[in-house]
Amino acid sequence: MIHSFLMIGQSNMAGRGFKKDVPLIFNEGIKMLRNGRWQIMSEPINYDRPTAGIGLASSFAAAWRLKNETEEIGLIPCADGGTSLEDWAVGGALFDHAVAEARLAQRTSKLAGILWHQGETDCFPDRAAVYGEKFNAIITELRHQLSVPDIPLIVGGLGDFLTEGLYGQYFDSYPIVNEALVQFAQTHENCYFVTAEELTANEDYIHFNAASLRIFGVRYFEAFNKLQHVMKPFAHEDEVLQAIYNRPLTRKEKNTLLEYRFASGEITLQEFQEKAANS
Repeated sequence: MIHSFLMIGQSNMAGRGFKKDVPLIFNEGIKMLRNGRWQIMSEPINYDRPTAGIGLASSFAAAWRLKNETEEIGLIPCADGGTSLEDWAVGGALFDHAVAEARLAQRTSKLAGILWHQGETDCFPDRAAVYGEKFNAIITELRHQLSVPDIPLIVGGLGDFLTEGLYGQYFDSYPIVNEALVQFAQTHENCYFVTAEELTANEDYIHFNAASLRIFGVRYFEAFNKLQHVMKPFAHEDEVLQAIYNRPLTRKEKNTLLEYRFASGEITLQEFQEKAANS
């Protein structure tokens, strides 16, 4: 049985990290939902825009697999960049799409958790002031429609770098959104907050960079695994990441990656046949 996780929010959940900046995560026990069917995860998982890249869910899933080596995890990508809580309102397209995708996943998996990262688009004073109220309505109805009232919800904080970049003037209220997320997590059962402390950004100072998203995913798993808030970076984050990166690929994984390289035109037929014969 696959243990599945719904990915919702905006671009930092979808992922904007650059693939070239971090080692590959490829694991046949990590699946992603495509057209209602499970396939082996490859990044970008959440292809919402041409700029989609590394997200936090891959390292979350890889950390999950370290603890559950004989079981499979599935990721349900539904995040959409630049979206506000209004865009995620109950009955809207994004909400209904997430419900539909999660229900498809429930046919062949057990929905085990919800991963949320969103808030940058709500960093205006009027929106930030009502963030908690609107978020509560979304999550309550989402759990209801999916018949998972007690499912763990993991929410992440916004980056402290938001006010430093080209568009920094639009993010002055990000601490209010962060506080709303903390308050929500601390006052609602089965909800856990994950800090973005010490994480860094791409040059746009809006999106977490790939290395930070890898760490963020490990923190998300720490919160899920222990069912507690992660309010500070924890001591063994790098050790977990190294365990993920140093895991040897199986023969099936090596052959699958080789097939991908051939099918995408990266290597010739002759190179594919030679490498396949030696694998």
